[in-house]
Amino acid sequence: MGQKLIEKEVIVAEYLAGQTTYRKLESKYGFDFRVIHSWVMKYQGKKQKLNMLVKPGEVEQPPLPTDVKALQAELRKARLHNQLLNAMIDIAEDQLKIDIRKKSGTKR
Repeated sequence: MGQKLIEKEVIVAEYLAGQTTYRKLESKYGFDFRVIHSWVMKYQGKKQKLNMLVKPGEVEQPPLPTDVKALQAELRKARLHNQLLNAMIDIAEDQLKIDIRKKSGTKR
């Protein structure tokens, strides 16, 4: 009986750690996801105690992106695109003498 209680607490702690879903826990431990959900709701107030049961590294962490240069290049492209769009709006406003950007605080 005591072992089952500890197992429940570990499952709930793993869910509350935020790295998994009820369905994944169902397939990992063999308990129905609805039962696990009811345990989580029951133990929701005891989150701090349960987090101590899961040791760091015990819960599977998704891998971080390793291609930082590609992400930086994508960010650079997005910033340049934003600058281009702003320049186009400025030119259109200047040539057409029409305010294109919405002014903050205007009322309909």
